[in-house]
Amino acid sequence: MKTMLSTARHHYLARASTFVIAVALIAGTVACSPSPAAQHQLIVSSTEGGLVTAPGEGIFAYDEATVVNLVAEAEEGHEFVEWTGDVSTIADVNAATTIITMDDNWSITAKFQETLRHMGAWLDEVIITAEPSPAEAILKLRLDQLDVCGYGLTDSVLYTEVMADPNLTSMSSIGLHNEFTFNPVGPTFPATGKLNPFSVPEFREAMHWLIDRDYIVGEIMGGLGVPRYCAISTAGGDGTQRFPDVVAEIEAKYAHSPTKAAEVITTVMGDLGAVLEDGKWTYNGEQVQIIGLIRIGDERKDMGDYFATLLEEQGFAVTRQYGTAHDLAPFWTGDPNRGVFHFYTGGWLSTVIPRDEGGNFAFFYTNLVAGIFGQLWQVYENDLAFYEAAEILYNRSCASMEERAELFETCLQRHMEEAQRIFLVDGSSFTPMRADVRVAADKYGGVYGSWMWALTAHFVDETGDPIVGGTMRMATTDLLMGAWNPIAGSLWASDQFPIRAMGDRGIQPDTRTGLRWPSRIERAELYVEEGVPVDITHDWLSLELLPEIVVPPDAWADWDAEEQRFVTVAERFPQGTTARTKSVVYYPSDIFEIPLHDGSTLSVGDFILCTIFKFDRAKIGSDIYDEGYVAQFDNFMGTFKGVKFITDDLNYGLIVEYYSDQWQLDAELSVTTMFPANGFLGDVGLWTGFWHMITVGWLA
Repeated sequence: MKTMLSTARHHYLARASTFVIAVALIAGTVACSPSPAAQHQLIVSSTEGGLVTAPGEGIFAYDEATVVNLVAEAEEGHEFVEWTGDVSTIADVNAATTIITMDDNWSITAKFQETLRHMGAWLDEVIITAEPSPAEAILKLRLDQLDVCGYGLTDSVLYTEVMADPNLTSMSSIGLHNEFTFNPVGPTFPATGKLNPFSVPEFREAMHWLIDRDYIVGEIMGGLGVPRYCAISTAGGDGTQRFPDVVAEIEAKYAHSPTKAAEVITTVMGDLGAVLEDGKWTYNGEQVQIIGLIRIGDERKDMGDYFATLLEEQGFAVTRQYGTAHDLAPFWTGDPNRGVFHFYTGGWLSTVIPRDEGGNFAFFYTNLVAGIFGQLWQVYENDLAFYEAAEILYNRSCASMEERAELFETCLQRHMEEAQRIFLVDGSSFTPMRADVRVAADKYGGVYGSWMWALTAHFVDETGDPIVGGTMRMATTDLLMGAWNPIAGSLWASDQFPIRAMGDRGIQPDTRTGLRWPSRIERAELYVEEGVPVDITHDWLSLELLPEIVVPPDAWADWDAEEQRFVTVAERFPQGTTARTKSVVYYPSDIFEIPLHDGSTLSVGDFILCTIFKFDRAKIGSDIYDEGYVAQFDNFMGTFKGVKFITDDLNYGLIVEYYSDQWQLDAELSVTTMFPANGFLGDVGLWTGFWHMITVGWLA
């Protein structure tokens, strides 16, 4: 511990002594000998964390205009920040070694701070627990038993309580969407023989008219949301800028109309052989029963009850099966042929701001993502024109914006008719936390969906300065909803919240725009075929249009699971092939030296094994063959042309060239890093793809 006089007091004494000399001169008490050169005092001190080694610390006297060297040295675990005090003649206040000119009395202080850990998290530890009750989560925040309620809340009463508490604060987001997921198996369930009216597209479509979305927003959501009718969000660019007229037509066509809904229901039920007796629908002598899986703990409880009541009013018997996400998951994610549910109160969260929502139609209404979400998606049946249009939009392989617009209009109209699910509302939510917490929250995904939360979460002191270290206590709705395995592992938001903290990415999503910034990569180049409309915003990458992009014959274009080797472009495309885009990313020279969060380091093997993994699961000869993954993989292969890993450039640790017919509207989203992360849901990946994590999952 250092002992030092007050800097302000030293400065006052120095000024006072100068004043005394001046008074003496005026009084004529100075001898008649030549006046000595004027001298000034320099008072030097430092904060905790270091010392001033030149000229030292204390009080020093210098002649007028003397240039004094300043050298500040930080202690271990600390770094120099700046010079403070009388710094007007310091050459560089931000440099630990600099100079000061003595033309007055000065008092200066060298400021140090604990070294910021730029490549890792601020915190030492995060403890995540399951707390499904929002009210209990708020209470634990107030009692200082919890630091962050990680998931977004929609209760307006709780929001008022949080904002009235000086020890709490919150962050808002708009990426929550609620919907009803339907089971389309039928007309009867193979396992039970019971009638399933939701097997008929016209019946599912009638639910649009039966439900009053304005009622849901006003009465159930308390105004914290807006009605949503279709697969694209109400605030995204596609809905507000590119296709607002089509969305408006859909909203007008499917406006609340219980009379029209009843007419369609009557027609469909009659065609199915059901009979309306005393206001109740019967089939084979029994009242038609609807099983609703209704989530508790948030607004979905009231939404499910509301929908169940509407169905009862139409003559159906409704069994309301309440439960948490953990309780209900085995029913709606399992085999839909069992007939254990008809509808589920679904909820989704956009983890990044959507720049292009063309993939939503395939994601929510086709089997193209069955490898991700499982058996329910595998039974989806589609009109061929809709399926093909949705697939192209999902692949982002349109030839032009004009083609994209045509495909979009086809999908917007048709998905409302097929209605494997119907959207209800885009909700606003808030994430409550203690007032001394700082953490990145995505504008859409909040903290719960943020890819950046673990890198940014930290505490602040009374002055608002960040604190390095500590343990942060967070809550999520539930945990261990599915296996935490890179091979077909859990995709629940409650599990992905901590899972995202255990990985890393080549590029990271911007929490305010949805664009991307470099994380592990150093820079990138994007080459696009002329005529493909791609825009660029940031300068960490370059964009160049080319008349043709030829894929090199030695690039890897496929994988042979039986021979366990890559298939080259020359083998897959004997006549050669071209691509619409070429992405080139440059990893820094020390990429294989910087530790990961668990202390290990990357190798080229991590990149290669993760690449093999993306292919191997879809190959019959593989030990990890997964039939449910094939449709998703085939879709990927429709645009993938090749990849090269270059390791002999001395300026970079690794260079990755990636060739594809897929493109996005933004150049930043068209860059493919091949960083070891699994999943085909964009450049950020879903799961950590490091060798030691993939291998454990592979063996399991």
